[in-house]
Amino acid sequence: MPWVDMVGYAAALAVLGSFCMTTLVPLRILAVVSNLLFGAYGMMAHLYPVFVLHSILLPINLFKLARLQLFAGVDAQADSNGA
Repeated sequence: MPWVDMVGYAAALAVLGSFCMTTLVPLRILAVVSNLLFGAYGMMAHLYPVFVLHSILLPINLFKLARLQLFAGVDAQADSNGA
């Protein structure tokens, strides 16, 4: 099996794993990993629609992950202040 296909299978497993997550932060982290893997796979296998899709999804997932982390910090600060 060519190593390019192995990258594609790893990306597919990352997507599968993200569907199994029950909390949002690990889900978004795995989604980012799958976007990176699928983006690499799309470029290496000359599957440009796959590359374009995951190039669009990557910043969306990074933004949502950053927002989750930001709000987690705000919630933790509110809890420590007795709110």
